[in-house]
Amino acid sequence: MAHILFLTMVLPYPLDAGPKIRQYHMLRHLVKSHKVTLASFVRPDDGPDAIEHLKCLCHAVHPVPMVRSGWRNVRAGINGMLTGLPILVARNQIREMATTLQMLAGKDCFDVIHTDQLSMAWWGRAAAQFAAPHQPYTLLDEHNAIYLLYRRMADTEPNALRRAIMAREARAYAGYEAAMCRAFDAVLTVTEEDREHLLALFPLEEQERLARKFTAVPICVDPEQVSPVVHRDGGAPMILHLGTMFWPPNVNGVLWFAREVLPIVHQQVPSARFVVVGKNPPPEVLALAEDPRIEVTGYVADPSPYLQAADAFVVPLHAGGGMRVKIVDAWLWGMPIVSTPIGAEGIQIRDEENILLAGDAPSFARATLRLLTNPDLNGRLRSHGRAWVKEHYAWQTAYRQVDQVYASLLGERAGQK
Repeated sequence: MAHILFLTMVLPYPLDAGPKIRQYHMLRHLVKSHKVTLASFVRPDDGPDAIEHLKCLCHAVHPVPMVRSGWRNVRAGINGMLTGLPILVARNQIREMATTLQMLAGKDCFDVIHTDQLSMAWWGRAAAQFAAPHQPYTLLDEHNAIYLLYRRMADTEPNALRRAIMAREARAYAGYEAAMCRAFDAVLTVTEEDREHLLALFPLEEQERLARKFTAVPICVDPEQVSPVVHRDGGAPMILHLGTMFWPPNVNGVLWFAREVLPIVHQQVPSARFVVVGKNPPPEVLALAEDPRIEVTGYVADPSPYLQAADAFVVPLHAGGGMRVKIVDAWLWGMPIVSTPIGAEGIQIRDEENILLAGDAPSFARATLRLLTNPDLNGRLRSHGRAWVKEHYAWQTAYRQVDQVYASLLGERAGQK
């Protein structure tokens, strides 16, 4: 049994965002064989019940308040420009986390520091330095190839200033991401595509040497704990988007669907409603609700009523990386899905069997209309998607790959003794 220090940028519970789903089920897997201490940033809306739940799972939980302010953001921007760091990385250099990690390194002997997401990589390296006498192994779980995400957002951003900022961040992340992948002893990615995108940051001769430290392990869910929703017929046809609305790719995708796709849908089904469920929608998304057929809910603790009423679940993304957990979740709930190819990137799919793929506005509208007007197709996608996720994306089986990564790291140490 190893003692693992598990570092997260967001508290891994409740399961209301993709990163939390990855973190939580990874914790559930690791605690079966190891002792795990969790250190996580927390925010004002992270309730004590969530921390108590995680304490029942982990050996110990150390919440660290995420401190934000306008001055800190300005300082981070200046620091990023002077050092070449991505601005979001500079913004997360918070003294309170350093104090916590120094304290933990002083009283515990960790075998592995498991750092979740690139946004915590700085702290994973710091924790390793604080614990240097014990020489813990370091593992980085990359949820996305972040440099590629920013590059794609820059390519699709119409505003010149925002496009320039995103392009700058893409360049900064490319250098930072390469440095972190070199520094950690093992790297997890959630897709083979991201593994290849990250390796592409290195010269060919270095790629061959680094490739063996990368392992692709998908984000998984728990089919045993989630039942499929029961579709509730009646009322106007409803199209649902569910996802955090402070994430720029989600915002841009929702705006594209509402402005480019929905008018085509309304030509044939004028009563169709579009519902956007997700935390912190920006003003431009809130403004969509000026159309009475569009509803923007903000954060919803229990989305079940919306899932039950939905006739189509849309993933209209044109930028992204890693896996869109919303697709795996939607399969788990038994939802019929329409996605862009980028939206479904990195996920094992069967177009026309468990999902419909469409790249441009007319084809996306046609696919959505098929789900609104063809009950047989709608029902088939629901049942096939649920069966597919149970077979391919259950954490109880897929995360066994992580055991091999840990065995390789800890085996090296055993061989050195």
